[in-house]
Amino acid sequence: MALSRADMDRKIDEHFGFEAKDNVAGVLATLTPDVEHDIVGWPTGPTRGPEGARPFYEALFNDLSDGKVECTRRLYGENFLVDDSMWYGRAPGRPFGIEGLDRFLKFRLLHVVEFAETGDIKRENVWVDLAAIQRQLPPR
Repeated sequence: MALSRADMDRKIDEHFGFEAKDNVAGVLATLTPDVEHDIVGWPTGPTRGPEGARPFYEALFNDLSDGKVECTRRLYGENFLVDDSMWYGRAPGRPFGIEGLDRFLKFRLLHVVEFAETGDIKRENVWVDLAAIQRQLPPR
């Protein structure tokens, strides 16, 4: 059964809402038990299951704070969406291995998200504009 756009929007917005609150348990609850979680370029490569995704979110929430995501466009297919967004916030840690020094940061994110028939996320692929992060966080 195909999910509606509204169903997919609700789930991805719930997922992003938990991310904005640094709520690891909440984020993981939006994923299926066998989720494929792939932050392109992340050292571990793709992981499986919520517990495989946990270390990424724990690191992310230590490295970035006060995050806000603004969607610029979404494209939809049968049980998947592509979300093109901007992330705004601060970098108190070492996002993507770069010293943040609590500086303001904004960068583009591209998510490709597939949903199970239950509405939960069964695959999340994310591309981050690392060049923008590197430009904004030069060594001091």
